Amino acid sequence: MTPRPATDSPTDLVILAPVFNDWPAVRLLLPRLDTELAKHRLRARVVLVNDGSFVPPPAVLVDEELSAISQLRVLSLRRNLGHQRALAVGLAFVHAQMPCSAVVVMDADGEDDPADVPRLVAELRGGGDGAIVFAQRIRRSEGLVFALLYRLYRAMHRLLTGISVQVGNFSVVPFALLDRLVVVSDLWNHYAAAVFQSRLPYRMVPTQRGRRLSGESSMNLVSLVGHGLSAIAVFADRVGVRILIAAIATLLATILGLGIVVGRSLVTHAAPASWILVAAVVALVVVVQTIATASLFVLQVLFARGGASFIPARDYQFFVNSDDLVAARAERAV
Repeated sequence: MTPRPATDSPTDLVILAPVFNDWPAVRLLLPRLDTELAKHRLRARVVLVNDGSFVPPPAVLVDEELSAISQLRVLSLRRNLGHQRALAVGLAFVHAQMPCSAVVVMDADGEDDPADVPRLVAELRGGGDGAIVFAQRIRRSEGLVFALLYRLYRAMHRLLTGISVQVGNFSVVPFALLDRLVVVSDLWNHYAAAVFQSRLPYRMVPTQRGRRLSGESSMNLVSLVGHGLSAIAVFADRVGVRILIAAIATLLATILGLGIVVGRSLVTHAAPASWILVAAVVALVVVVQTIATASLFVLQVLFARGGASFIPARDYQFFVNSDDLVAARAERAV
C-alpha cells in the first residue's frame, strides 16, 4: 500500500543527504540547517545515508539542541554504492518508512547552501503545480580544472542528449511525485537525469554553489567521468538515435560529395585524383560501420527495456544495513 503524506503543508519535510566519510562537515552543516529552518518556521526530519563510510560517524553528531530538526537518523548501507545510488536507496527508504509532505535532497558537505532550502520550499509552496523544484546552478565554487572539465561534460551532454545540464541533486520533491520517482529504474544511475527522462514536472530556482565546510572532495577525474557517463546513460535511447541520425546525414553528405567529384570528372573528361577516391571510399566504409553500430546499439537499448531491472521501491532494502535514530525531540510548533 502506498504511504500517504503526513500533512498537506510543505513545512513537514524530510531532508536526505548521502555521506561518505564527511562527518566533520555534517557536524558543521546540521546547526546551520537547523537555524535556517527555524527562521522560516519549517520543521524537518534529517536522514543521513551513510554510504559505506570507512570512517564511522561520531558518537555525537550535534553538540547543541536543535529546534527545527525533530529527528536525526543515520541510514547505513551494506557497502559503498556511490552518491547517486545512495540517493536512490535513501529516497526509496523515505517513501516506504517516512511519509511527509516533501523530501529535500542535498549534499552533506555544505556545497548546497542551507539558506537555499527555505527558498526551494517556498517555490514549491507557491507554485501550486506539485512540481519538483531544483536548485539551478548559476555559479560554481570549484577550481579552474574542475570548471573546465565540467564545461566539457555539459557540452558533450548537450550534444549527445539534446538536454542542457543546469541542475545537480539539490532539490525538493513533493511526496506525491516521490511515489512515482521510486519506481523509475533510471534512478539507480542518476537522480536528476531520471527525473528528466521520466518526464516528471519540475521547475528551477537560481542558486550559487557553496564551498565545502570541511575536508576535501572525494570527487576525482575518474569519478567525475563516471558520474557524467551515468547521467548520459539514462538517455541511452536518445543518444543512440541521435548518433544514428548523424551517421546517416554524414553518409548522405559523403555520397553527395563523391557524386560531385565523379560528375565533374565526367564533364571535364579528367580523372579525379586517386587520393580523393580513396578518401571517399574510406569515408563510406567508416560511416556505414557507424550506422550499423548505432543501429545495433539502439536495438539493444530498446530490447533491454523489456528486461528485469533495478526498481528502487522494491530493491532498496537489500542494501540497508541499519537505521539508527541518533537524535530526537518531542514534536512542537516551530
